[in-house]
Amino acid sequence: MKKPAFFLAALCAGSLLLGSCNSTTTDNATTTEATEAAADSAGTASVKDPAHADHAGHTGSAAAPGMMGLMHTMMQQMENFKPMGNTDHDFAHMMMAHHQGAVAMSALLLKEGKDATLRAMAEKISTDQQQEMQALEAIATRLDAAPTNYKPQDANDPFTAKMQASMDGMMKDMAPASGNVDQDYAALMIPHHQSAIDMAQAELTHGRDTKLKEMARQMIAAQQQEIQQFKAWQAKNGGKAKPAAAVYECPMGCEGSQGAKPGQCPKCGMDLVKKA
Repeated sequence: MKKPAFFLAALCAGSLLLGSCNSTTTDNATTTEATEAAADSAGTASVKDPAHADHAGHTGSAAAPGMMGLMHTMMQQMENFKPMGNTDHDFAHMMMAHHQGAVAMSALLLKEGKDATLRAMAEKISTDQQQEMQALEAIATRLDAAPTNYKPQDANDPFTAKMQASMDGMMKDMAPASGNVDQDYAALMIPHHQSAIDMAQAELTHGRDTKLKEMARQMIAAQQQEIQQFKAWQAKNGGKAKPAAAVYECPMGCEGSQGAKPGQCPKCGMDLVKKA
């Protein structure tokens, strides 16, 4: 039977199974080592039949470079997830998968990123979300025998519909990859966080587990704050990390000889050289 669209779409939000995560502490070096190992694992993860999954409009493949490639790999690695039909149990599992995506993207940022502000954010996000994953796993295990209370196969089910909408919104808001790891991390983490907020709001509305609902409230507050931090970073650095267009000019400084491509100066005939 074909899996419900929202669970397949949720995979795009970052559900890569990277093996057991290091039990994170406040030691930033330990966190960095764990997340960089996750990035290495994410880059080499095997990919199952990509045509099997309903990617809900998400285009591209796991062969794509950088952050976007991680997103596709995560989706394909988790396509065998089977929802139980209990809102709390399934929310906990899907949020663990969602958090693992943030950990994987943070790992790549810490491995290749240059911006100090984003690196500090990645450290914190990785630490916080790995700790939350441990708490979510304990709750999900406790709820393994919980009774069903929604229909994951029914697109009209209120909880299913809200989870689907959270994923649709994330994919719609994804910016095209720039190839700059700092820019792509900020650009993708904003819709990624927003989808987590939407998922947590669905849990608040339809969930029944008191402890899990409190975690959902905390996730909403933390990730709303981080979205604002990412947006502030973009406002300040949006154009600075992008590579400047190449400019070629005459070594003799002839007027009107600059261009975007190599060639010869139209006045003196000398080869244009790339401006440093």
